[in-house]
Amino acid sequence: MRAVVRERYGDSSVLRVVERADPPAPARDQVLVAVTTAGVNMADWHLMTGLPSVARLAFGARVPREPGIGRDVAGVVRAVGPEVTGLRAGDRVFGTAPAAFAELALTRERALARIPDGVAPEAAAALPTAGTTALHALRGARVEPGSRVLVLGAGGGVGSLAVRLAVLAGARVTAATSAGKLDAVRALEPEAVVDRADRAAWGAGYDGVVVTGGLDPLRDLRRLLAPRGALALVGAEGGGDVLGGGTARQLRAALLSPLVRQRLVGVVSRDNPADLGRLRDLLASGDLVPAVERVLPLDQAAAAIDHLASGAARGKVLLAVS
Repeated sequence: MRAVVRERYGDSSVLRVVERADPPAPARDQVLVAVTTAGVNMADWHLMTGLPSVARLAFGARVPREPGIGRDVAGVVRAVGPEVTGLRAGDRVFGTAPAAFAELALTRERALARIPDGVAPEAAAALPTAGTTALHALRGARVEPGSRVLVLGAGGGVGSLAVRLAVLAGARVTAATSAGKLDAVRALEPEAVVDRADRAAWGAGYDGVVVTGGLDPLRDLRRLLAPRGALALVGAEGGGDVLGGGTARQLRAALLSPLVRQRLVGVVSRDNPADLGRLRDLLASGDLVPAVERVLPLDQAAAAIDHLASGAARGKVLLAVS
């Protein structure tokens, strides 16, 4: 099978498309997926670069333990293990899988959900990591009907989904994004859209604030909150190479949160079958339609990651695999 790999950490020049052996037959609760579309996330930039360096404790200290890269998939079930009960060969599915930038991916049943009838694989592939992270962030920010919520970085993959999901939850949402993405964010139907560069327009006194990217100091972000408001921090980009500015800010938030009335939490992506099911239902109803900016062929994975990391993407970036 064709797959994107890297044998060392670095910029996008380390990525290659090679022929790899097919994954083994699925065992126990595993599912083998023939990938049609793969979603590109900032997590893939971290896997590629090995930054911040602390992440190499999980990826491999000197070289990647797993050469493959990618996480989000949409495709068709090729085969299932003997303990799989909810899926069968031929089902259209989306979710997460290790080394997803490949023609075949092996994952667990709990990491997948069926693609609703009438939904394109491109829409489904845009959601797994960004969508579940957005849902986790909204829980961290204690978003509920009637909440006043600010989303900083509303034009990104996680941020745009956080805006739409908060609107669907009945919150009063202010969305802050860069000037070039204002119109795209307005389509998500928040109560207000403001230029992130105009800090005076952000407002204050929010019940919840979701921050995706950027390195605004924790003290400044706390000033946006009501006395008992909640802050959810997403992303580890920027800052130093060893720990990363985003990661360091999350650690400071975790240490400070028990000492103050406000809630300060860091958010990381994790597989959650209930959240994936929620995203599936919203896809089926048409309430959630992810914006896809471009679909590139598998051999342009490097360009896809570079474009996403540049911050210029105005929607999801995907790879057409087969």
